[in-house]
Amino acid sequence: MSRTATTSPRTGQSVPQKAAPKGRRPSAAASASDYLKRILTAKVYDVAIESALEPARHLSRRIANQVLLKREDQQPVFSFKLRGAYNKMAHLTPEQRARGVICASAGNHAQGVALSARKMGCKATIVMPVTTPRVKIDAVQALGGEVVLHGDSYSDAYQQALELQQSQGLTFVHPFDDPDVIAGQGTVAMEILRQHQGPLDAVFVAIGGGGLISGVAAYIKAVRPEVKVIGVQTVDSDAMMQSVRKGRRVQLADVGLFSDGTAVKLVGEETFRLTRALVDDYVRVDTDEVCAAIKDVFQDTRSILEPAGALGVAAIKQYVQTHKCRGQTFVAITCGANMNFDRLRFVAERAEFGEQREALFAVTIPEERGSFRRFIDLIGTSAGAASPRQVTEFNYRISDERVAHVFVGLTLNKREEGPKIARLFERHGFATVDLTDDEMAKEHMRHLVGGRSDLARDERLFRFTFPERPGALKRFLSSMHPNWNISLFHYRHQGADYGRILVGLQVPASDSAAFDDFLQTLAYPYVEETTNPVYRLFLR
Repeated sequence: MSRTATTSPRTGQSVPQKAAPKGRRPSAAASASDYLKRILTAKVYDVAIESALEPARHLSRRIANQVLLKREDQQPVFSFKLRGAYNKMAHLTPEQRARGVICASAGNHAQGVALSARKMGCKATIVMPVTTPRVKIDAVQALGGEVVLHGDSYSDAYQQALELQQSQGLTFVHPFDDPDVIAGQGTVAMEILRQHQGPLDAVFVAIGGGGLISGVAAYIKAVRPEVKVIGVQTVDSDAMMQSVRKGRRVQLADVGLFSDGTAVKLVGEETFRLTRALVDDYVRVDTDEVCAAIKDVFQDTRSILEPAGALGVAAIKQYVQTHKCRGQTFVAITCGANMNFDRLRFVAERAEFGEQREALFAVTIPEERGSFRRFIDLIGTSAGAASPRQVTEFNYRISDERVAHVFVGLTLNKREEGPKIARLFERHGFATVDLTDDEMAKEHMRHLVGGRSDLARDERLFRFTFPERPGALKRFLSSMHPNWNISLFHYRHQGADYGRILVGLQVPASDSAAFDDFLQTLAYPYVEETTNPVYRLFLR
């Protein structure tokens, strides 16, 4: 079986191993049979439920493989983490619990510890990175946990927790690098194999510190060794993959924060040992793929996962595409749903890129009458579009007397259509740069196209609303009178029933009466914003 990463991990640097925190059992001698016994006898169901194993029907049809979702996002704390936390605390002595417990966590383990402590009647101190989503901090406090915010990542919080443990005599509950925690997480695999006893090709598991995948792999390889266990990490938080590749634990200098539940700089000693020995393969996914996977799960379940919870789904899609799989059965553990509501805007914005259904271009067109119309007409016939291609974004500000630079987004049926569209634009005289994979363009430049212009003389500014359907933007532009030049244009498809466009038109004072008559003939509601102070401050 292959134990190499499907993509090349970044290089890193090793660090000396640290002594185990007080209250944690030595784990080096734990054998596979020992873990099987620990998992079978784990104490988790005082607080955890046996989560559902559900088919993702829409996604399965689309990728021609059966995808099953192990719904750990439906646990009482919306994450699998309470399994390991409770099992660890259930194995503490009464004296250890009486002193109180402490843990470091990006949020989900914290909730598991807080809930377990409340169940057992002991005090819980939780050290969390300052980057932890507010929803997780509030949830821990609601469960009675005392929250201490420290550092930018789990590893920073972990060091602070060790200091507090020593100074206050607390019992440390590790989020992943402990046999009892690993065994608690392994009950997820026990349920999967009980719930699905038919053919099963692979289980995809998100990796942060490695507790979940260690427990899952330990159980599956003991009971059904033919089932592959595939680990998933983000491209900017791949400490386990780098460690396995180098044969030693690697500490990352920094980690990405979008998938905060897996943002771990240094994996555990025991989890590294188990993962290196038992996991079959690895997949790295990027932010856009994760956003697309969140959307996939929502479409099938109407539930919203946190980024870490969607890693398995994103990896299945990539794995199927890479290996050309058909008719296989895969399980993704949807390991968490503690999503900050204000992240949803970003997720929705980037999901289409992750699905490879949207392309971005910077297009240069002649600054002359009718050029916008010619360009929009070309979009409708571009690269295999059986029907008018949806314009998802259109940003323009007059800045040059000879040429116009337009930032445009288009829907795709397949990713390979993007370069074909760019070549089509070029053949028709529109210089084009494909920005689909340009992070700065996706993150920032799309919002910055515009500004003041000395060429925008006699400009009047309007907001228009129109029904959002394919071809609507073309029809809107067709309704614009050719006598007045478009000097500013902003449109972004938001998924609503109605689209909104901001348009600047150059209308000489002598044409004001004719222009007002023209506005009355339009079938679109509008508001004039020419006197808006924001417009006059930033665009005039």
